[in-house]
Amino acid sequence: MEGKIMQEIAKRIDSGEKVALVTLMSVNGSSPGKSGSIMGVFFDRTTIGTIGGGNLEFQVINSAIEAMKIGENREFELTLAADGSLDMICGGKVKGYIKVFQRRKKLIIAGGGHLGIDLYKLGKYLNMYTVIIDDREEYVTKERFPEADELLWGDIGEILKDYPLDDSSYLVIVTRGHLGDKSAVKAVVGRKTAYVGMIGSRKKVVESYRDLMDEGIQKSDLLEIYSPVGLDISSGEPAEIALGIMAEILKVKNNGTGKHMREVKTINL
Repeated sequence: MEGKIMQEIAKRIDSGEKVALVTLMSVNGSSPGKSGSIMGVFFDRTTIGTIGGGNLEFQVINSAIEAMKIGENREFELTLAADGSLDMICGGKVKGYIKVFQRRKKLIIAGGGHLGIDLYKLGKYLNMYTVIIDDREEYVTKERFPEADELLWGDIGEILKDYPLDDSSYLVIVTRGHLGDKSAVKAVVGRKTAYVGMIGSRKKVVESYRDLMDEGIQKSDLLEIYSPVGLDISSGEPAEIALGIMAEILKVKNNGTGKHMREVKTINL
């Protein structure tokens, strides 16, 4: 059973979910759970395995959900007595540990061209969950993206409109043309994400934004998009543009300054 629990936890982590692993570290006296028992807790409150059931398990699941919300591991100690923390009559005491596994950051690349390939390679290098979307079937193949976690083919705007996004989602819009980029922006603007970036010259960005505002999109939402996308570090080659985009994503993800480290760290000679 323990093997199945760990396999399911690994599967959920790989798919980008928040997961907690609960372990009973010690049991003193009578308890429905045994020392060494483990249980996987998922953010939707489903579980796999057990640490004894009843109010003990109910309270620990609640604690695991709270730990996942704040992203911190925690210990717990509970008394299984009528006058204890669980109002149970077993009479024992349990100590345990909740290990939180953070969701992998998700890199969603709208556009499977040369720049999309370079972004994908950098995303995999950084252990991000990678999603490639394109409206050309031959551009979303295992041959082009052998280790991609998801390959989605079809209308990019329609796919993004239905695709689940959250604060672990980093979306880069690099489709094959102006209309595809605009359609992608329209599908995601105003939704909860960690980052949305769109490639293009300043002129193209201004024109796209004006068109979208004419369609009712709020200016304030559009100004949240990183566009033109990336940091100003490339020569214009696709690989260097991709590196500039990933550098900007890391700056946002890690709340970095983007400064030279020698400006951040003082060196005394």
